[in-house]
Amino acid sequence: MKQLLQNLGSGETLLTEVPLPTPGSGDVLIRSQVSAISVGTEKMLVSFGKSNLIQKARQQPDKVKQVLDKVKTDGLAATYDAVKSKLDEPIPLGYSNAGVVLEVGARVYGFKPGDRVISNGSHAEYVQCPEHLVAKIPDGVSFEEASFAVIGSIALQGIRLCDLKLGETVMVTGLGLIGLITVQLLKAQGCHVLGCDFDGRKCEMAEKFGAKTVNLADGGDPVALALAATGGFGVDAVIVTASTPSSDPMHQAAQMSRTRGKIVLVGVTGLELSRDLFYKKELSFQVSCSYGPGRYDPAYEGKGLDYPYGYVRWTAQRNFEAVLACMADGRLDVKPMIEERHSFEKAAEVYGSLGKSLGVLLDYPTEAQAAPERTMRVNPKPASAPSKGVLGIIGAGNFTRRTLLPAIQAAGGRVKAIASKGGVSGTQAAQKFGIEVSTTDLDVIWNDPEIDTVMITTQHGSHASMVRRGIEAGKKVFVEKPLAVTSEQLEGVVQAYEAAESPFVMVGFNRRFAPLAQKMKSLISAQKDVKCIVYTVNAGSIPRDVWIQDPESGGGRIIGEGCHFVDFCRFLTGSPLKSVQSAFVSGAADGVDSDKGSLLLTFEDGSIATVHYLANGPGSFPKERVEVFCGGAALQLDNFRQLTGFGWPGFNKEGGKLQKGHAEEVAALLKAVREGGAEPISFAESVEVTRATLEHSGL
Repeated sequence: MKQLLQNLGSGETLLTEVPLPTPGSGDVLIRSQVSAISVGTEKMLVSFGKSNLIQKARQQPDKVKQVLDKVKTDGLAATYDAVKSKLDEPIPLGYSNAGVVLEVGARVYGFKPGDRVISNGSHAEYVQCPEHLVAKIPDGVSFEEASFAVIGSIALQGIRLCDLKLGETVMVTGLGLIGLITVQLLKAQGCHVLGCDFDGRKCEMAEKFGAKTVNLADGGDPVALALAATGGFGVDAVIVTASTPSSDPMHQAAQMSRTRGKIVLVGVTGLELSRDLFYKKELSFQVSCSYGPGRYDPAYEGKGLDYPYGYVRWTAQRNFEAVLACMADGRLDVKPMIEERHSFEKAAEVYGSLGKSLGVLLDYPTEAQAAPERTMRVNPKPASAPSKGVLGIIGAGNFTRRTLLPAIQAAGGRVKAIASKGGVSGTQAAQKFGIEVSTTDLDVIWNDPEIDTVMITTQHGSHASMVRRGIEAGKKVFVEKPLAVTSEQLEGVVQAYEAAESPFVMVGFNRRFAPLAQKMKSLISAQKDVKCIVYTVNAGSIPRDVWIQDPESGGGRIIGEGCHFVDFCRFLTGSPLKSVQSAFVSGAADGVDSDKGSLLLTFEDGSIATVHYLANGPGSFPKERVEVFCGGAALQLDNFRQLTGFGWPGFNKEGGKLQKGHAEEVAALLKAVREGGAEPISFAESVEVTRATLEHSGL
């Protein structure tokens, strides 16, 4: 199938072939009929992609600070590679789609194949969306009209935040597509509507919808209009749907508002606010978030958990339905705003010449046709392909594309197939790294007899079940940490491993393979004394609503990442764990206690280690420092860039660029697979480390 993508690095807009997505248990798969281009938003994204690095930096000053911090800790070369790789990842364009349901996931009950629906799906022949970001199209509403519903819900959410009453007066600043829909919905609610824009044509259309407007290009004064329309009191609310770096719309909004009026930002503007105006009038200011409650909430979108109707009346999905209802009864008419229609086949050309049109639609083939395949060949089989160590990769996220695939390529590995949920990231990875097949069907990897090794790099909560599936399929398995996120999952993996004839499971504890880690190990091994290790991790803050903080999806940060550091201490001592104790903070300012704590490890040889995992430090401080005290001397490993000896016989200092052992880890894996050796990290050690973190996760 074809999908429209934007490369933020090169600025190219591409119509690309990708496999048909496989819907998850809570997803709906839709065959597109029409999708609407949100001209303002999408044009801004395309312009950003075409700008140079300096221009991009100026538009995202917060990202610049993150980059500078990373340079301090990781070095210039590693930072440059990370930034370049991030910008080279193409992203889907579009978010307002109308089509027909093709398939539904196992726990979707509100939709069935054949339903006419809208969704926040991108510009693609087929889109996959969570159930709560899909709504049925009422009878009498065409696909063309319905394709504006998601864009319309952005306008509606801005209105809802104003909490308006019948007869109140509202100014809409910016009369583009969202602004004009806002005008109509406000009129439907019984409000007096004013508007302003620099485009006289848009002002004329707003007046046809019942608004009084001023043309800013002709020197019109929106503040004067607002005061005149309200007897000098000022408007009850201002909804800013404009897109401009200027703070003028916000300054004017404060001037034209009545005392205790409300200002809601739906668009994008400068935010240099006048405190004096806001203070004297006690103005309320709020930024509207997309379609409404539930948007960006992993529980709502990913897990299908709805907000109680009696407590959150208008969720994103219910806003979709409300906009569609307004279309059905004639209160919202989007037909006058449809100014261009193009075949989806010409979408890339359309984006190259986006102008000032309001409604631009992309039409998809409507005739009955067989659904595309979920597997597509991207590259031919190499002429001298190795017969052992043939890889299938499940998961095509940033870590896979930026770290593992370059390491596999450097080690001369052959990846036959890569699987991703939506098909886009997997196909992009296949094109870049010469992978033969991109698929959204995991059975392609499990059932291929030529693939003898499977690499699992998906979200943590899925690792254990996939490892078991790999063992049962007779594959050698490499799984990124953690091995499991619950004790029950771990025991299931152990049982499958013990029942298999010749199992092979390696967990991605890469740090023990780093060149400086190997040097550190060789120096320590010459000492007969017990070791005292202090491992300090400046983990960085991650908001509590990110998936890794979720016990089910990510397991929390100690299970999800802390296992690395426990394993490294296990590696340095070379001795089994004897006991583990833990202590975590309470009452952290960000509401997350489980990523700020310490683990005290004791080993059977008498050594001890303390792992300080701290998520409340600055980004400018190095992420990792390992200190080993032994036999009257000490070693200090700084962020895997420099190893320093203090009083250490025959060793002073060694270091260079940041190397955390990924390349060496992959090389060791492929060597073991090709030569028929055991796992480079024993399964027993991986289980031992996993149990320790499961029992002391802080959750």
